[in-house]
Amino acid sequence: MDAQYQKMSKKKPSYPIQPFFDKYLSQYDRNALIPIFYEDLLRFSGAIEVYDEEGEDTLWFRVYYPEHERVDIDKDLKKVYSILHGDGSDTSVPFLSIDAVDYCTFGNSKPFRIKVRNVLNDNYTYMYIKKADASRIYGLELEHLLSPNRINFLVYKNTLIEDHISGIPGDIFIDQGLDSCSTIAQKQIAKEFVKFNERCIVLLLGDMRSYNYVIVPTHDFDQVRYRIRAIDFDQQCYEGRLKVYMPQFLKENNQYVKMVHNNLRPESIEQYKQEERSTIAKRILLGKKRIRQLLNCMLQDRISSDEKITQLKKDLFDYTKDTNFKNCTCMGEILETAFNYVVKHYQDVNGFSVTKT
Repeated sequence: MDAQYQKMSKKKPSYPIQPFFDKYLSQYDRNALIPIFYEDLLRFSGAIEVYDEEGEDTLWFRVYYPEHERVDIDKDLKKVYSILHGDGSDTSVPFLSIDAVDYCTFGNSKPFRIKVRNVLNDNYTYMYIKKADASRIYGLELEHLLSPNRINFLVYKNTLIEDHISGIPGDIFIDQGLDSCSTIAQKQIAKEFVKFNERCIVLLLGDMRSYNYVIVPTHDFDQVRYRIRAIDFDQQCYEGRLKVYMPQFLKENNQYVKMVHNNLRPESIEQYKQEERSTIAKRILLGKKRIRQLLNCMLQDRISSDEKITQLKKDLFDYTKDTNFKNCTCMGEILETAFNYVVKHYQDVNGFSVTKT
């Protein structure tokens, strides 16, 4: 593999939420008044490293707050959880406990991970608090609208609250579960990887290395089915090289790529790619109004550099031979052209009239 495609921006800037995008988020109930901000959590007074069960460094730090602030922070975090998962009332707050606040300095978002436990039954879950970044939020919305998955998140001013996405991180699944999968399971995972790869290309979601997505096993009555879900949307419509948006070319995914080649015939691979493009086209047509509004926001926004935009539209023209990519001037136009490309192909094959997004 050409080494240049392994290179990604070392530091992606955080893009502010513009008023027109904030209006869209409010219209679709993504905005909510919350009692605590990302910057408030940065006022911790101490931290210790968090290790996994094997004693390996997780790159997370468990943070602690001065006693005079901790009570208020706990109360505000419980309130945020209630807003994210319920109606925002205080009725559930007495039954919640904030067991841990962890901070990660790895990557661009530098998130806080909040462990929330129900004291009545000891069930717990997580939520994440990050500095709001417009490109990441575009990625969350696109995932919610055009993938098989639903995303729960809230934005208020410069703070982003994300619900936890359950699953086995792709890199851990390689180390602990991949080799033990049956032949049928490997074929199913291979199929899902092909579809996931195609979805990332169409939606322009980049940097899907194995630790940026999870494997989700679901027990059916006679087998275990697997899905692949993205969990990191930091590189939405940002990088310039097309292959960064193709998980198959990232070295961390080599085991999954090998599984595809070992278990699927070329005709099957092409079939699954076409199926995924058709499914996305159907979702675009069904959610046309909201997707149009989201694209209108992206057309006004600047979430990448001119250099990257020029590189990506050239790569996409080379990949699709669609001359419409040549005229794009921003990432929003590139994504809009990609959507029109898959919709037109779907409608041409099925004999429908062509309707642009």
